[in-house]
Amino acid sequence: MHDLNEMQILLVEDNPNDAELTLRALKKNHLANRVHHVKDGAEALDFLFGTGMYAGRSAAAGPRVVLLDLKLPKVDGWEVLRRIKADERTKDTPVVILTSSREESDLVEGYRLGVNSYVQKPVEFDKFVEAVAQLGMYWMVLNQTPR
Repeated sequence: MHDLNEMQILLVEDNPNDAELTLRALKKNHLANRVHHVKDGAEALDFLFGTGMYAGRSAAAGPRVVLLDLKLPKVDGWEVLRRIKADERTKDTPVVILTSSREESDLVEGYRLGVNSYVQKPVEFDKFVEAVAQLGMYWMVLNQTPR
């Protein structure tokens, strides 16, 4: 088991197929060992804030990036994004919305709430894998953060 205070990417995705594709794409670029996958918004919030089943995990040791789906059970992606950006401990954590939504209103709302990037999931397998690989490389290797 990985040290949950050392996780670099938090993947918040309820669709098992999309989660598997995302993890495969990250693995292809040697980033999968740094990923923690949660299946709903409530678990994402527990992970980020060290509550519930993640009690004792330091919120200060947040991931370098959150890959966030919007349509999630229990707590939707919008509420997860609001909570991340409203809390001093997590407000600077980059959040990438990774969604199948093609709605312009979702794009606008995401940026209004402080998302760092908004990516529509490509439908074709190869394009999906490539998009996730590029995301992982950008946020883990190229992007500079103050931490």
